[in-house]
Amino acid sequence: MPRFVVKTLHVVTLVAVALSAPGFVSASWAKPQKVEPIVAAAEPVAVEAGMAVLKRGGTAADAAVAVQSVLGLVEPQSSGLGGGAFMLYYDAATGEITDYNGREVAPASATADRFLGPDGKSLPWPTAVTSGRASGVPGAVFMLDQAHKDHGKLAWNTLFDAGIGLADTGFTVSKRLGNYLQNRDFPQKTTADTKAYFGNGQGGFRKTGDVMTNPAYGDTLRALAAQRSDAFRSGPIAEAIVARSNAEPLPGGMTLADLAGYKVKSTTIKPYKATSDYRGRPLCVPYRVYIVCTTNVPSGGIAVLQGLRIAEAYPLGQWGVHDPRAWQVLIEAERLMYADRDYYEGDTPLFAAQQTAYLNGNYALSRAASITIGKAGATPKAGQLPVVTVQPGIDATLEPAGTTHFVIRDGYGNVLSMTTTVESIFGSGRMVGGFFLNNQLTDFSFSPTAPDGTPAANAVAGGKHPRSSMAPVIVFDATGRKVVAAVGSPGGNSILSYNLKTLIGVLDWKLPMQDAINLPNVVARGDSIRIEKERMEPKVWDGLVAMGYQMTAVSGEESGLNGILRQKDGSFDGGSDPRRSGVVMKGGNE
Repeated sequence: MPRFVVKTLHVVTLVAVALSAPGFVSASWAKPQKVEPIVAAAEPVAVEAGMAVLKRGGTAADAAVAVQSVLGLVEPQSSGLGGGAFMLYYDAATGEITDYNGREVAPASATADRFLGPDGKSLPWPTAVTSGRASGVPGAVFMLDQAHKDHGKLAWNTLFDAGIGLADTGFTVSKRLGNYLQNRDFPQKTTADTKAYFGNGQGGFRKTGDVMTNPAYGDTLRALAAQRSDAFRSGPIAEAIVARSNAEPLPGGMTLADLAGYKVKSTTIKPYKATSDYRGRPLCVPYRVYIVCTTNVPSGGIAVLQGLRIAEAYPLGQWGVHDPRAWQVLIEAERLMYADRDYYEGDTPLFAAQQTAYLNGNYALSRAASITIGKAGATPKAGQLPVVTVQPGIDATLEPAGTTHFVIRDGYGNVLSMTTTVESIFGSGRMVGGFFLNNQLTDFSFSPTAPDGTPAANAVAGGKHPRSSMAPVIVFDATGRKVVAAVGSPGGNSILSYNLKTLIGVLDWKLPMQDAINLPNVVARGDSIRIEKERMEPKVWDGLVAMGYQMTAVSGEESGLNGILRQKDGSFDGGSDPRRSGVVMKGGNE
């Protein structure tokens, strides 16, 4: 595979914060930075904002606040203050890893028939996605607040300067954002809020290169800087969120009590003390000579780990990246991974009890045994878990690709891997305070039951998190004490495939992170096998055809992988997906 050069940037100069500013924290605590910081994210200005915070002595948690506040402005099609996120945070001082769940939740009033029409059939996607019923209680801001309280060093109110400056003085419409506005059709493009914000005054939309301001967003960031996440629990912003989500058509039923009562879920373990009891904790499993950690349900992390455990049954490293057999294993591991996930996974007590069985090594081996090397397999069905009290029904979730991912390693050796989203393009298309509200509840199964009447694990319920494919990952060496890599991606339900491919690329095929990201994306789910043919070696493609695979050649898979990887000298290099406009910046690139 050709190697792409990792792009770098120079840090923009941000306005210095006066020592007398409200909330200033003295830097007397700060020890000299011992390692080179690195940031990889989807937009250059967001990377610059994060690196500027790190160079002021901030931690990865501090930088994440700055990165997200800028991404929400310049990449609103993917993430924002009105959405949710999952974060995995490694604290170098304690050796602990924390799983932060900032996923949206359904309002307390939500019922299983939320996305059914009067005729009892599922609502059309365009109707559902722009409705008030689509928006869940947003959790990203609450999650960032909690992570900053746990791991931040700089004053919270100093972390929004870059976002405020860009909102007030202007930001440039990126190529990707401009392409959505000019060349893509989607339901949110028809909403009054989207037209008002992105309209060019001549009946059309803004284009790449245009400079926009968003004073309302700047005011929202100022409110957050002054009030922390309390600004989203009560007061004008919270009231606007409730009012906009309850506007016609199809009001969503969110209340101020839902916002005030939102709770961030976080659990912490030491990777080297991980056990096989996966309930209510970050998921860490051995993979060859590594320990791979990710976020727990309702994230997609458990599915990625199952894919790795299935792939582990085969000598992928020995076969190498140029061998069709290795790519066959990737295809079949994905198909098995999705088959199980679509039946079992959901934010339910039942699945919480099934997690240990789901990731059991013997169960993974039984699934791997169904692969016949050299011959395409039949469409797999869900396996039978060793301990099952109820067999859930097949899921009917539609999950579009509107998400982003970033990775940060600070000067103290802390590492953060965070996937964040408003669900599909511009969320629900409804705005308050300069940001879009999510349409995350459409990640629930539209139908609460399978055709045979069996309840779906991912059915809607009040206070429940919708299932997600987001799966931020941090990899450790066999001791669980040294970070080897961190990676993640956007991409809807294809996130699982994108992450799995990249992990195999760096852990089995020993590729640099950028080369692993550049590998062809392979998304194999049921009878559908999509492959970026132009990125795949002809002999690999031909070998898979000879095995009997019927594949669809695609281009431009909507991955947005970002990752970092430890080098032999202990330093870190990074990679950012050429399919988007992401970049990698190191602290020494001044």
